[in-house]
Amino acid sequence: MKKTLVLGASLKPSRYSNLAVNRLLNNGINTEAFGLRTGQIGEVAIKSDFGDFQDIHTVTLYIGAKHQSEYIDQILRLKPKRLIFNPGTENPELYEILKKNGIEVEVACTLVLLATGQY
Repeated sequence: MKKTLVLGASLKPSRYSNLAVNRLLNNGINTEAFGLRTGQIGEVAIKSDFGDFQDIHTVTLYIGAKHQSEYIDQILRLKPKRLIFNPGTENPELYEILKKNGIEVEVACTLVLLATGQY
């Protein structure tokens, strides 16, 4: 299975990004996490340096549009195949930037995609 980066991972178990990390792992998906605070979600270390990530196939986004511009260059450097915009992260301007750089844009919920076997 291809590697997924959860961008905006939270240490708080009630956050959807935290649930996503756990469900990705439960589905046997190689998972990495980036967040403002470092720590652990199960066996996954939340990192705060994009230089630690390589060979990312999918980025699943849990950062609102207001703060996404801070991460555009780092996302483009990762050259993922797709980026999933989870509910609350929708950003048509970023969709266009990603598409122009050959990155597939998917507006969906990672948790639903996993639950329905569409991930």
